[in-house]
Amino acid sequence: MSKNKVPTSKKQSRKNLWMQITVVVVLIAFIAFFVLSNVFKSNETVNKDLEKATSNEMTYTFHQDGELIFSSHNDKAIQKIDIEIADNEMKREIGLMMRRTMAENQGMLFIFDSEAPQSFWMKNTILPLDILYVNSKMEIVKIQKNAEPYSEKSLPSIKPAQYVVEVNAGFCDKYGVKEGDKIVWRRN
Repeated sequence: MSKNKVPTSKKQSRKNLWMQITVVVVLIAFIAFFVLSNVFKSNETVNKDLEKATSNEMTYTFHQDGELIFSSHNDKAIQKIDIEIADNEMKREIGLMMRRTMAENQGMLFIFDSEAPQSFWMKNTILPLDILYVNSKMEIVKIQKNAEPYSEKSLPSIKPAQYVVEVNAGFCDKYGVKEGDKIVWRRN
């Protein structure tokens, strides 16, 4: 037997070792593939509703959830509107995006869990709006008038707000709604 020849049992054990390593690597690759594909699927599911809601195919219609009355600081009623309520993260994120029309006596009320400085923008919003920030005492603390459609400019409340009301641009000027006035609202 020459020195360069390895005994067959050693050759066989090396082959077995390489085969085992190959099998383990292939198994790890399959496991990684399935784990990663499930992670990507779950991310797709989370974003699916938002994508559907903001796609051009979805029809946007007003859904009356309640009514809201604007009143002056001395509680004199100014104007009543029907409201659609956005009281969860998804509804607040979509807001009035992609709406092509909204009647003068309609608006959207955004309800937040707690009072804090708020900021809105007009990304994917077709209609110009007046945006009214309202504190926990139901007082209008800031009005951003004539917000420009599609603008990504931040429109802050400056002061803490727990509610935000969006109405058609020009509504506040037409009815004399101003900072310091109040809102009263109720669900249907």
